[in-house]
Amino acid sequence: MERRTEKNGLINLIVLVLIGAAGFAVARYGQTLAGQVATVFMGIGVLIAGVSWFQMRLEERERLEKLEFEELSKSAASSALFNVSDSEVFPAQRSREQFERFFVPAFTALIFLLQAGTGLLLWRWLRGMIPAPMQQPTVSMALFGLFALVLFLLGKFSTGLARLEKLRLLRPGASYLLLSAYVCFCVTAAIAAVQVGVPKVDWQVARALSAVLIFISVETLVNLILEIYRPRVKGKVEQPVYESRLVSLLGQPEGIITTAWQTLDYQFGFKVSETWFARYFARAATWLLWLQVGVMLASTCVVFIDAGQQALLEHFGKPGVVLGPGAHLKWPWPIDHVYRYATEQIQSFNVGFAPDPFRTADKTVLWTVSHTKEENFLVANRETETPASLANTPNGNTLETADTAGNKRPPPVSLLTVSIPVQYQITNLTKWAYVNEEPETLIQHIATREVVRYFVGVDFQEIMSQGRGDAATVLRDRIQAEADRHELGASIVFVGLQDIHPPVKVAPDYEKVVAAIHTKEAAILAAKAEAIKTNALAGAQAFKTICEAQAERQRREVDAQARAAAFTNQIPAYRASPSVYCERTYLQTFAESVVNARKYILLSTNTSDVFILNLEDKLRTDIEDAITVPPPKAPFAPK
Repeated sequence: MERRTEKNGLINLIVLVLIGAAGFAVARYGQTLAGQVATVFMGIGVLIAGVSWFQMRLEERERLEKLEFEELSKSAASSALFNVSDSEVFPAQRSREQFERFFVPAFTALIFLLQAGTGLLLWRWLRGMIPAPMQQPTVSMALFGLFALVLFLLGKFSTGLARLEKLRLLRPGASYLLLSAYVCFCVTAAIAAVQVGVPKVDWQVARALSAVLIFISVETLVNLILEIYRPRVKGKVEQPVYESRLVSLLGQPEGIITTAWQTLDYQFGFKVSETWFARYFARAATWLLWLQVGVMLASTCVVFIDAGQQALLEHFGKPGVVLGPGAHLKWPWPIDHVYRYATEQIQSFNVGFAPDPFRTADKTVLWTVSHTKEENFLVANRETETPASLANTPNGNTLETADTAGNKRPPPVSLLTVSIPVQYQITNLTKWAYVNEEPETLIQHIATREVVRYFVGVDFQEIMSQGRGDAATVLRDRIQAEADRHELGASIVFVGLQDIHPPVKVAPDYEKVVAAIHTKEAAILAAKAEAIKTNALAGAQAFKTICEAQAERQRREVDAQARAAAFTNQIPAYRASPSVYCERTYLQTFAESVVNARKYILLSTNTSDVFILNLEDKLRTDIEDAITVPPPKAPFAPK
């Protein structure tokens, strides 16, 4: 290896270090995301160029060591001096072999970890990144263009030198020089796109460069695995394992055509690249390319608008006419550009929640289980148990309460979780596209602001119970009014309130409070029912007693009247026959008195028996009737 090749590798390393440091400073100052990602490629190129340059030095030392050994071996006096092993004679060769055996694979593994880890970290970092306004974009664009030019010229020289003189250790650093040059060109184009009014291009280029870095890391891992199982042939020059074929391909895309011709030559067995067709294709490739570009531009002169859509036609970036569904002719790109919008489609967004794809299949929704990615809103609590000074809002809700001293103070607030889907339709496409920047985001912000403003003025219990329908109507009117004030050109079709409940963390405690309130109401209603029942029974008993007393009074009056009437009729009967009347009255009275008494019938005659009649009332007939007197025993039994 010649000495100038080692110098060229050192120059590549120094240039990558200087431009990498300068590019990082410019990217940080200009706040360009693509520029910051581009410096990662330069940093990895610095490591690879440094290791390849160090390996060049080892091989150069080995070459000089062999030359010295050949000079010394020509002297006969020194023949016995070198009659030792190769490891003792060639220490530079041993160092180079140990370096390639142990350090190069470990360094390749380190490069893989750097590429994969940095690529994934950049991808995740850029995923939630909001592009910030650039600082001095013209200066950043000029400097990155200069960096790209310097890297491209030096990389082209190094790759040509490595190809012509077959310098395998110069190729890795030269490939990263060219790749860094193309990356700087991409950064320059991204900054230019931001300058003309497309701010997302810088973020998109940064994401694309992160993906390329991840793909390169995969290729590095594959090369490292294949290197482990590659057969070793003594004396064969080995390819550096840290050299990336993908980086070489990206740095030299013209090599694809050369590789394709070589593949065709190998497949057909003769020089296809030297036939008339190949030469004609090589000469006409430029015209064929321009013809393809012309066909592509001509295809942009016709645009088709689908049903339910409208499109805005811009001529040199200036607002043009509104195109309806169907086919339309226009100037080719980039003179005319068409932006399509679904004007007849009902579009929607959510306020207060984000649907959870893992819980969309749940059939039962509970307060205590989180079923969406929810947000909490502040809601006022109207105090009904303390004196209040009414300060009504336009919708009639109390915003302020008063303490015992009469001083106004804000009411207590609670947190409430509400899922609010909002549906809208584009009614004026020109206002929607040109009056406001990012109208989709603006209408969401308007809806969120109106929801927050509304909930701080309503009562917690009211919105949880009967105020849901009125709240949806008021919110729709307020959002529509704000959209009209901002000239959004959209109509709010529907605003819904669903899944209204306390936050998941406090839902169990809220359920306990509700259960206690329901238990109290149930006890009050049960007491009222018992009072109604007791009062009804007391009234019925009183009415029964009064009715019985009135009946008894009526009976006694009638009985007295009957006896008085009977007495007047008994006097003539008594006067007619006093003895008969007395006997009859006695027997009648006796018969009525002994209705329930036990009677004995004696069938014997011609006896003078004494009858004793017990006319006393029996207090316990069940006991007295059960008592029996046994018959008397005979004085002696007959023989």
